[in-house]
Amino acid sequence: MNISRTEQRVLHVLALGGRIHHRRDGNRIVAVDCIDREGNRLVDCDLTTFARLKRRGFVHSRGGAPYELTELGRRSVRAEFDQR
Repeated sequence: MNISRTEQRVLHVLALGGRIHHRRDGNRIVAVDCIDREGNRLVDCDLTTFARLKRRGFVHSRGGAPYELTELGRRSVRAEFDQR
């Protein structure tokens, strides 16, 4: 599956325990913030990247909670060396 570098970066942060917090205006999502497990914000995650991940079924939300990685998203993310 062809996944862009930006999408891979967001999926990797989500695989390590991150979440995508969203803001709504009525029924539409107008802004998203990708937060890693330590509370840092990922700048690469914008509304278009989020829309592509959601359309492909890589992220989901339950009951208005922040978006998290699905099983399909977990299988699609490439291994990446963590430089911590």
